[in-house]
Amino acid sequence: MLVIKIGGGEGNALEPLIEDIARSWGGRPWVLVHGGSQRVGEVSTALGRPPRFVTSPSGYTSRRTDRQTALTFAMVCAGDVNKRIVESLQRRGVNALGLSGLDGRLLTARRKKAIRVKENGRTTVLRDDYTGTIDGVNADLLRGLIAGGFLPVVSPPALSEEGEMVNVDGDRAAAAIARALGAESLVLLTGADGLYRRAGDPSTRVGRLARADLAEAGRSWAEGRMRIKLKAAEEALDGGVGRVWIGASHRENPLTGVMSGQGTVIS
Repeated sequence: MLVIKIGGGEGNALEPLIEDIARSWGGRPWVLVHGGSQRVGEVSTALGRPPRFVTSPSGYTSRRTDRQTALTFAMVCAGDVNKRIVESLQRRGVNALGLSGLDGRLLTARRKKAIRVKENGRTTVLRDDYTGTIDGVNADLLRGLIAGGFLPVVSPPALSEEGEMVNVDGDRAAAAIARALGAESLVLLTGADGLYRRAGDPSTRVGRLARADLAEAGRSWAEGRMRIKLKAAEEALDGGVGRVWIGASHRENPLTGVMSGQGTVIS
């Protein structure tokens, strides 16, 4: 079992991964999870609601998500982006099936109705928040689709305990899915060739990292979204996933490449 996550931010590229999957899939038990942050930002801006990002006191950056932002996110990520991926895979003979975390209660989450953020040196509380932390995965739904010969293509959002749509982090969603399915591997594809000891310097890429060193790597080396990817890797490994690979989505053969050493492997 393999779970693949492709980022949706700047620096990511979908086509190389889609081509690689089309060559390699062959009906294997795989799940593809995707984001869509760049496209969501473009649409939000066009609608007169440019995205706002906030940073938690612990240093994690996320999208400020009120109800309208959650609706826009679902429209773009679960609609436009998801269906374009499914279209591209189907065109290449991969029997992809797109769904969001809402469908069939695939992903359930605890809604964070208020979040603490650090702005201008001060810690404040933001209300009316529609983000969440995943606490459940409908693994039977995914297993049924895989047994039926489909490649599930999953996007956030998720469903809260109150039946509300909430935005969840895509990397951590992929980790939760990998745990629930008992996956051997989780692959996180992003704009970088892996974890760097010095941010932005590919010559300092870390080829291998032990689970025991994850916390220190997150504190000392990782910046921005890479910190969240390391958090997702930690959650996956602690949930029984054998290894986590982090590598670049824009390279030729990004999936097979990162799993043959062109990235960082954490185990």
